[in-house]
Amino acid sequence: MHSGLEDPTLERHFKGHRDTVTSIDFNANMKQLATGSMDSCVMIWNLKPQMRAYRFVGHKDAVLSVQFSPSGHLVASASRDKTVRLWVPSVKGESTVLKAHTGTIRSVQFSSDGQSLVTASDDKTIKVWTVHRQKFLFSLSQHINWVRCAKFSPDGRLIVSASDDKTIKIWDKATRECIHSFYEHGGFVNYVDFHPNGTCIAAAGTDNTVKLWDIRMNKLLQHYRVHSAVVNCLSFHPNGNYLITASNDSTLKILDLLEGKLLYTLHGHQGPATCVVFSSAGDFFASGGSDEQVMVWKTNFDAEDYGEMLKNQSRPMTVNCMLKNSDGPSRLLENTSKSHVVEKLLETNFSDTGSTNLNQQKSHSSNILASDAKPVLPLDQFHLQEGNIIPSTLANTLEHIVGQLDVLTQGALISFRLNT
Repeated sequence: MHSGLEDPTLERHFKGHRDTVTSIDFNANMKQLATGSMDSCVMIWNLKPQMRAYRFVGHKDAVLSVQFSPSGHLVASASRDKTVRLWVPSVKGESTVLKAHTGTIRSVQFSSDGQSLVTASDDKTIKVWTVHRQKFLFSLSQHINWVRCAKFSPDGRLIVSASDDKTIKIWDKATRECIHSFYEHGGFVNYVDFHPNGTCIAAAGTDNTVKLWDIRMNKLLQHYRVHSAVVNCLSFHPNGNYLITASNDSTLKILDLLEGKLLYTLHGHQGPATCVVFSSAGDFFASGGSDEQVMVWKTNFDAEDYGEMLKNQSRPMTVNCMLKNSDGPSRLLENTSKSHVVEKLLETNFSDTGSTNLNQQKSHSSNILASDAKPVLPLDQFHLQEGNIIPSTLANTLEHIVGQLDVLTQGALISFRLNT
C-alpha cells in the first residue's frame, strides 16, 4: 500500500447469472444491488444483511438495463422483448409490464424525483412514462438509428440520448424539442450521462474514447483515450470529480476530472467489463461483465486529499486487492496476475492507444496532465521569422513547455466549469 493513499479494494463478488451481466445499480441505502443479464433475468443481491439473492423471471429475452427508483421501492428493467417491467425488490418479485416500444429497449432510468421513467429503444425513439400511473406519456423521435441510452438531467428538465446515428441529442422535456446535437464521436455512442451538477455530459464510444461536453457552451471539455477497446459504460462519482468507465478491454478505469488524469486501472473481469456504477454516497462502486461476475468495490481514494497524493506519488504501482468473503474475514488474493489487480497510473503515457506501460516512468509525471487526456484546445503554433533560427532541441523543449501550460490552463478552466 502506498503511504498516504488508499486504493480501491474488491470487497465482494457474486455469480448467479448464466450469461453476460449487462446492467447494475445500487439502491440508495446500499442494502441491495440489482443486475440484469443476457440470461433474461433480473437479480437482486441483498447486501445488508447478507441473504440469498432474488432471481426475477418474467422477461422473454435479454435484460439490457436495470435501475432502482430513488426510494429503492421499485426496480425498473428494460429488455430485448420490447417491454419495461417495474418490480418490487422483495422475495415475491411482483412486476408490472409497460408496453409502447416496437423494438429492443436498451436503457431505462428514473427521474430524480421518482415520478417519471425515460427509455431508449431500437425503434429509434425515446419514451417518457409516468411511474404512478404506469403509463406511456410521449415520444422523442428525431434519431434516425437505434437509440442506445437516454438519461434525465439531475433536475429532470433535460434528457440526453445517444444513438447509432452517431449523435448525442439534448432534449427539453417540457417542450419535447431537441435543443442541441453533438456529432463528434468517430464511432457509435454506447452510453451517456449527466454530470451531477447538470452542466456537462460524458459519453462512452465504440471508438475507445470517453468525451465530456459542456452543454451550456456546447463545447468539448475533455477527451480521454485510455482504453484499448470499446467503452461500454460510465458513471460519475456523486461529488463530480471522478468518472469510472468499463470497457471491452476487460478493465475499469477511474479518471480524475479536475486534474484530467487517469487515476486507476482495475483488473478483475475475465472478459469485457460491460457495466459499472458508483453508489449514491460514492464510497462503493459495482461492476459486471461477460464473465457473469458481479463485483463490489470499496472506493477508498475519494476520502484522500489529492494534493497530498501527488506529493506522495513517486512511481506507478500495482497492488493486490483484498477480497472479502461472505463467510469470513478478508484474505489476500493468491493470484497476483492481471485478475483482481489495481494499477495506480499517474505517469505520462505517450502511447496513442492509451495502453499502460508500467516500465516507463516520467520524473515529471505528477506535475503535468497525463497525455491520456487530449487537450481541449490545439497547441499554439510557433511562427518563426526568416533568419531567426532556433535549435531543434530548444524548439522541442519550448513547444513541450507551451503545450503543458496550455493543458494546465485548460485543466483549470475545466475545474472552474465543473464547479460552477
